[in-house]
Amino acid sequence: MPRIREYFILFYRLGLAYFFYFIARILFFFYNKDLLHVDGISEFANICYRGLTFDTTAILYVNLLFILLSILPLLINTKPIYQKILFYVYFVTNLLAYSTNFIDLIYYKFSNFRLTIATFNEFKGETNGISLFASFLVSYWHVLALFIALSWFWLFLYKRGTITQKKITHKRSYFATSFIAFLVFGTLIVGGIRGDFKHSTRPITLVDANKFVPKSVHASMVLNTPFTLIRTINKNYFLQQSFFSKEELNSLIKPIKQYNSELSNKPNIVLFIIESYGREYLGAFNKRYNIPNYKSYTPFLDSLAQHSLIFDNAYANGRKSIHGMSSVLAGIPSFKVAFTSSSFSNQKIQSLVSCLNDYGYDTSFFHGAANGSMGFLGFGNILGLDHYYGKTEFNNDAEYDGMWGIWDEPFLQYMEQVITTKKEPFFVSVFTLTSHDPFIPPAKYKNTFPKGNIPMHQVVGYTDFALKRFFEKAKKEPWFKNTIFVLTADHTNQKFYPKYQKGINRSAVPILFYKSDNSLAKIDTALAQQIDIYPTVLDMVGYNKPFRSWGRSLIRNDIKPFVITHTGNVFHFMKGNYTCVFDGNKSIGFYDINDDALTHNLINSKNIEMRAIENECKAYIQDYMHRILDKKLVVQ
Repeated sequence: MPRIREYFILFYRLGLAYFFYFIARILFFFYNKDLLHVDGISEFANICYRGLTFDTTAILYVNLLFILLSILPLLINTKPIYQKILFYVYFVTNLLAYSTNFIDLIYYKFSNFRLTIATFNEFKGETNGISLFASFLVSYWHVLALFIALSWFWLFLYKRGTITQKKITHKRSYFATSFIAFLVFGTLIVGGIRGDFKHSTRPITLVDANKFVPKSVHASMVLNTPFTLIRTINKNYFLQQSFFSKEELNSLIKPIKQYNSELSNKPNIVLFIIESYGREYLGAFNKRYNIPNYKSYTPFLDSLAQHSLIFDNAYANGRKSIHGMSSVLAGIPSFKVAFTSSSFSNQKIQSLVSCLNDYGYDTSFFHGAANGSMGFLGFGNILGLDHYYGKTEFNNDAEYDGMWGIWDEPFLQYMEQVITTKKEPFFVSVFTLTSHDPFIPPAKYKNTFPKGNIPMHQVVGYTDFALKRFFEKAKKEPWFKNTIFVLTADHTNQKFYPKYQKGINRSAVPILFYKSDNSLAKIDTALAQQIDIYPTVLDMVGYNKPFRSWGRSLIRNDIKPFVITHTGNVFHFMKGNYTCVFDGNKSIGFYDINDDALTHNLINSKNIEMRAIENECKAYIQDYMHRILDKKLVVQ
């Protein structure tokens, strides 16, 4: 065969990509081993072996142009100038794709799933994107250094396989064998991109990674970031589902609620969505878990919890800040992609805001970042907020943290001042921001708060202090006694204790309701979630009209407790004695409700309760998709 050397070098160059993807997988494990729970070399080897399928798809997609230019019979393929062109095509495409794996070495700790196109869509409106990226490079310089070193090594190895210029003397044989080779390569590429050669099988997607591993958490390690980005380009994950008829659906879930109560003296509501404040950090929410050597970093909130209704088994319904806003204020969870970042968000939405507006409340949202950051202002306008207070309204850059926005303490003090000017009843929601990367409190508090075991602990202490200062001032105001305070988090962040490194608990957040007369004081151990806050508040203020909500009132017993979350690949539906893992079409796992790490799959012994939980999970997904797609997020 005239071009045997060229094909050999092509395989060598593609083989290098496999080698460096393997190194990236090792690094991904090294940086996130506390979250991945790999038990032994054999389990690690199985993950790497299963990952080859997804690596193949990514490598072939990224190298399509390079492969095409390498196998086309152009007669000049072996000339130095042509090989130079191939060199640049190869490394521009491969290093760009390869770099995304290194972002996930760090980003995975915060998101618990690989990057997708939706991730970039959710940040595209940020005004401080360049400064955030620069800060990332500075904070995680070692990741950049690793990428540069491996890129240099890749270039070095590439140049070890050379092609010498060769004159084509037998052109007929050259073109004939090239054509045959083209067909062979084309067939292999199609099969590699699809994931196999079975005609009846759809191309592999993110969810397929769960089929190859006994622990669902390992799916993120089987995948690679170029694959997850490529497979989510131009994907619409809001799709009509038809698991049940309308009658069957109505028998399984009750998305329309109405509480027959009305209060003559409507209480004010102040709702805190605390940035990254995982349940792990609050001692009051961990008393019954017997975590060895546990330490709390929230002395104020622990004291407030003694006089509050708290839920110590509560979870977030999303993984990012904007997910938290839609889940808490509108009762709309985010699954594979954020509802708020989709084209379906610009529709009339019945929410906590719209219902309270209708009930005579003045509604406000506070966020100390640049106005419009994280999509909060736009979504707030869709919800119908009366007022938005951001960095612009605060109007004092002396309190700017240099990255995200205004420090929590001064911004919460500002919020208290604004609240005092409002006419009752009012609804105020605030989204804090300091308890986040780069995990640095204001300079004047440099050595004030315990640094703990992970960087997050210090800023958790600072935000707890900021909340204390707010309450100290607010309790002196006349509106304080007639106010219900609600506190939760948008999502979790760094984890230290093994309990919270396990799959299910990575979305564990606090939920707290406080009233100054101690009338709410109680610890409730039942399952709870962010989307329950919306109906609970309406129940507490005496709202008696029908409204749409997938959550439940946490002060009623009419709906059995449940939680629905999404990891980026699969749904988790928790209820009764089990956690159901659902891939969007069928259940792929059932686990004991106390099996936080999802290690012992019971799907082969499915019982009546498991089937009922699976049906309820399907029902919620079907109704969720139906209402979003058909614009039925309000009671007609």
